[in-house]
Amino acid sequence: MSYVQGFLVAVPVERKEEYRAMAQEMWPYFKSLGAISTTECWQDDVADGEVTSFPMAVKLEEGEAVVFSWIIWPDAATYQSAFEAMMNDPEMADMEMPFDGSRMLWGGFKPFFEGA
Repeated sequence: MSYVQGFLVAVPVERKEEYRAMAQEMWPYFKSLGAISTTECWQDDVADGEVTSFPMAVKLEEGEAVVFSWIIWPDAATYQSAFEAMMNDPEMADMEMPFDGSRMLWGGFKPFFEGA
C-alpha cells in the first residue's frame, strides 16, 4: 500500500510564487527518489481556532498563509530510503526555503482507507 509524507507550513504571501517555483523544482528530485505524486495546497478556507487549528499549528503570522502538502510514495520503505537520502544530501541542507522551516510540521502516514 502507498505511503504519505505530509507537510504543513506557513509561507509569506509575498513569497507564494517563490514557494511554487521551489515545489516545481523539487518534484523531479522527489520523483528520482521514487515518489509517485505530490500536491501543494494554498490556504483558501482555513479558520482560526480556539483550541487547535492549522494557523495555530504553524504559528501563523500576519502576512502569511498556510500551505498543506503531501507526497505519495509507493511504500514506507521507499519513503524511509528517500528521507534518509534527502537528510544526507548537502544540497538539501544548503537549500534556501521561502518560509521559516522551524515552524514546518511533517510526518509519514500509513493510509488505512482510500475512497474513490
